[in-house]
Amino acid sequence: MSRIIDGNEMNIIGKNVRKFRTKQKMSQQKLSNSLELMGVYVCRGSISRIEDKSRTVTDIELYALAKVLKVNINDLIEI
Repeated sequence: MSRIIDGNEMNIIGKNVRKFRTKQKMSQQKLSNSLELMGVYVCRGSISRIEDKSRTVTDIELYALAKVLKVNINDLIEI
């Protein structure tokens, strides 16, 4: 049985995380800090890896990213 995640791309939200983050003029560090205030620890380097799709994203991280970026989870998932 093939895996859903094959190859280099480990998530489908990276491009949209970057889009919504930069639209709000938010740095990767500020996004990381805002997530930490919610109790979700994702360092700046991990934000970078999420955005370049080389890191997976947990459901809790997905929820927190949507909250911090003030978007619907579906907006992050749209391809």
